[in-house]
Amino acid sequence: MVLADPSQDVPAQPPVLSLEEGGYGRWPAWLQPVARRVSQHGLRWWTGFAALLPLAALIAIVSVLAVKALPAIKVNGVGFLFRDSWRPGNTYANPVKTDGVLHPVGASYGAWPLIVGTVESSAIAVAVAVPVSVCAALAVVEKLPRRLSNAFGMFLEVLAGIPSVVFGLWGFVTFGPIIARDVAPWIADHMPDVPVLDFFRGATGSGEGLLTASIVLAIMIVPIVAATTRDLLRQVPRLPKEGAQALGMTDWEVARKVSLPWVRAGIIGASVLGLARALGETIAVAMVSGAVLGTVPSNLYLPFGTIAATIVSQLDGALSDGTGFAVQTLAEFALVLAVITLLANIGARMLVRRVAGTALPVGRGV
Repeated sequence: MVLADPSQDVPAQPPVLSLEEGGYGRWPAWLQPVARRVSQHGLRWWTGFAALLPLAALIAIVSVLAVKALPAIKVNGVGFLFRDSWRPGNTYANPVKTDGVLHPVGASYGAWPLIVGTVESSAIAVAVAVPVSVCAALAVVEKLPRRLSNAFGMFLEVLAGIPSVVFGLWGFVTFGPIIARDVAPWIADHMPDVPVLDFFRGATGSGEGLLTASIVLAIMIVPIVAATTRDLLRQVPRLPKEGAQALGMTDWEVARKVSLPWVRAGIIGASVLGLARALGETIAVAMVSGAVLGTVPSNLYLPFGTIAATIVSQLDGALSDGTGFAVQTLAEFALVLAVITLLANIGARMLVRRVAGTALPVGRGV
């Protein structure tokens, strides 16, 4: 009878590494405490630096814009925000000085039409994109098979990576003419003749205008909102949804009373990301908006201008102003756009904080 070796029956235990062996075993013993202290302080400093870097970049950008725009602010005054004029002045005559700032004779600028155009186009884009994105995310998470869901998610990511100039060219060559020929006339003809709806009536233009630019912006921000909402909906626990279905709720009621309230704060955050993209979009809007200066569009189809598109389209001409006043005014426009974006983010944060503290609804009758 052969007895088995007891040492073979005992499973091998993994080696237990001490702090010195696991992290600093190769260092001399007297250097190990110093190395640990240096690594801890280094991690703290590097993470703190990484956290402060975005804030420092924002402060630097706003500060540079404010310093560059200060001469234009002195000349244009507070009325700059509410005027609709756009007169570069006579650049061939001798410049004049106002409050110590040189500028061409007759130069006068107003930001009101560009502010209105920026806010209107972004608001319409978000109003169109958010419902489409949420419905698409619900379909991907709740209805589509896994393979088809993964393929659809890949297409969303590809759409998000398409350059904006491609969207602008497509809107100018193909989408804008379709809007002018088929969509805008139908809306204008079938809209009730009510004074409050006059904004949807009137001349439909040639395809370059507020409606075309807004829909192009909506298509550009759909991937951002849809992809974020999809990832949020996948984190909703199954138990509340199954419980709601067991209570007799339909799929729409489950989505409306369980899934969407569970992630509504995240959806608002994703919508803010889309709004920021729409507010700052430049090339695509410049190609399909019509780039009209000094005029607020009287209906949904007329050409208009935004702050970002105007800056990029007028910068080359502004450089020909020897006094530098035109460039300083563009810096003032950029500062106004930064303030609008900051106010939009502050408002969204307040809304997210208020929504996040609201309890979830329970039951069919709520």
